[in-house]
Amino acid sequence: MPNTKSAIRRVRRVKKQTQVNRIRRSKYKSAIKQMEQLLKMKDKEKAKKFFPKFQSILMQVAKSGIVNKKTASRKISKISKRFKSK
Repeated sequence: MPNTKSAIRRVRRVKKQTQVNRIRRSKYKSAIKQMEQLLKMKDKEKAKKFFPKFQSILMQVAKSGIVNKKTASRKISKISKRFKSK
């Protein structure tokens, strides 16, 4: 248990931040799943429409530090290559 006033405040702050991070991580994972599903269904038009939003979500999450920027870039790159191959 925190003993000082600042430690008590810090515990509250960490709880809130953990929830925010959880939401961001969930948004990241669901965006990847949605894109994979669109590509699996071979719905190229919907996938192309969703791609800018997908890219935006991944870079927002990377910017906030939930995932590494290079990881997000790698995922975006892999998905964009799959557009060109099909």
